[in-house]
Amino acid sequence: MKKYKIETIVGIFVIFGLLFVGYMTVKLGKVDFLGDNSYSLVAKFTTVTGLRIGSPVNILGIDVGRVDKITMDQVNQKAVVEIRIKKDIKIYDDAIAAIKTEGMIGDKYLDINPGGSGTILGPSGVITDTQAAVDIVELVSKYAFGEVKNK
Repeated sequence: MKKYKIETIVGIFVIFGLLFVGYMTVKLGKVDFLGDNSYSLVAKFTTVTGLRIGSPVNILGIDVGRVDKITMDQVNQKAVVEIRIKKDIKIYDDAIAAIKTEGMIGDKYLDINPGGSGTILGPSGVITDTQAAVDIVELVSKYAFGEVKNK
């Protein structure tokens, strides 16, 4: 009788442990099972050097989404970045998307100035005004080798 009691208690702890691990996996992995609370937007850049899938998307310094997919438009020779934005965030058609760096040599992230023209971008909307990342290495090499002119 005592043997079955101990096995039952151990079994309950194992079940609770597995449920906890599953819950933490979903929460830390940012997976939504009961509905998606975000929508997608697209931005086209001349270059996306350093930007990765999963990079944060910020508005006014606040994390509002993630980079979902990076592909290439071979017809227009542009890098196409698909992003997921929280549903309660409004982005207007005059928004500006810029790739920025955290600190001097930190990770890249996508910074969006949401605009305010009055026309809200819906799901699969396209942000037309974009700015590629500044290449610090290129700027330093131009300065070091005298290609920067004083006016």
